[in-house]
Amino acid sequence: MGPYKIVIGSRGSELALWQANWVKSELESLNNDLEVHIRIIKTSGDKIQDVPLAKIGGKGLFVKEIEEALLAREIDIAVHSMKDVPIRLPSELQILVVTKRENPLDALVSKNGEKLADLQLNAIIGTSSLRRSTQLLRYRPDFKIKILRGNLGTRLKKLDEGQYDAILLAAAGLNRLGWADRIAEEVSHKILLPAMGQGALGIETRLNDTKVHKFISYLDHEQTHWAVDAERAVVDTLNGSCQVPIGAYATINKYLITVRGLVASPDGKSIYKLEKIGPVHKRINIGRDLGSEL
Repeated sequence: MGPYKIVIGSRGSELALWQANWVKSELESLNNDLEVHIRIIKTSGDKIQDVPLAKIGGKGLFVKEIEEALLAREIDIAVHSMKDVPIRLPSELQILVVTKRENPLDALVSKNGEKLADLQLNAIIGTSSLRRSTQLLRYRPDFKIKILRGNLGTRLKKLDEGQYDAILLAAAGLNRLGWADRIAEEVSHKILLPAMGQGALGIETRLNDTKVHKFISYLDHEQTHWAVDAERAVVDTLNGSCQVPIGAYATINKYLITVRGLVASPDGKSIYKLEKIGPVHKRINIGRDLGSEL
């Protein structure tokens, strides 16, 4: 009998393929009797590059077609950036695995290596994220925010061509693709609270696919999964989407979890932040309570 075969569904961007190939490599190294293949699926979010996500339906557009392939049994698992995964999943699917988190912070990449505080007056900052732009305007109301879409390579090229003075990206993506040397500053969560799930990968499966579950469950990182559970509870309670500037970031120290949440007006003039600490086994309730207070 030959090796068991698993097909990973992934977007076709350089970062998405790095993530899918990393999962493939990890699975094959953990299981000698496993053969893993990657199938590229073009999503609506990849097709529409010239419109802000908030205007076309949010980050769920990066997973919709992949979930459809999972439901149709054309693929066996899907690898996502957890910050792109909607709160509501199809009833037949689940996020079974959340891998160990990379750097969760936002990173500033600037033309001449300046840090955020040192950028010139009225500097043009590229980002497609309401969460980032709102907090940036709170920190420096003089900044001019300009929409930035495309994969990481495209975004860096636009900066290098002089279209922006600086751009904001997830530090995790830059690190994974070997561009850590482009980072001028990892921006403190006190200035830019990260997005829910930023830096963590999720593996989505069909609920009853026990054979696949057995192969992939070893990749789950318990503490990261706990933190992301709490962050998603905050966003769920706020009924959040790309149309609302929301941040959620949890950290764990032994069996205590600190959950931070933020909701804001798009112009950055009204920002509400809260932080709650409690036992990690109550992480969902802590996230919901924080969301309710916000």
